[in-house]
Amino acid sequence: MNEFAVNNLYSKISGLLNSARQTVVRAVNQTMVHTYYEIGRVIVEDNQQGKERAEYGKQILEDLSLRLTQSFGKGFSVVNLRQMRAFYMTY
Repeated sequence: MNEFAVNNLYSKISGLLNSARQTVVRAVNQTMVHTYYEIGRVIVEDNQQGKERAEYGKQILEDLSLRLTQSFGKGFSVVNLRQMRAFYMTY
C-alpha cells in the first residue's frame, strides 16, 4: 500500500471514530440531564409531596447528599440536589 492509500484509510476511519465519540458524548449528556430532572422530580414528589419546600428542612438533603456521594462520587452536594429540584420545578 502506498502512503496515499494509508492516509485515505486513516482519514476515513478517524472520521468514523470521531463521529462515534461525538454521538456517545451527546447521548451521555442527554441521559444525565434526564436523570437530574428525574432526581429533582423524586425529591419534590416523594419528599416534598409537591410542596415548594419539605417541612422537615434540609436534613433530608444533607443525609441524601452524603449517601449518594459515598455511592456515586462527586456531583451530589446539597447545592446540586437543590439545583436538580429547581430544574424539575422549572421545567
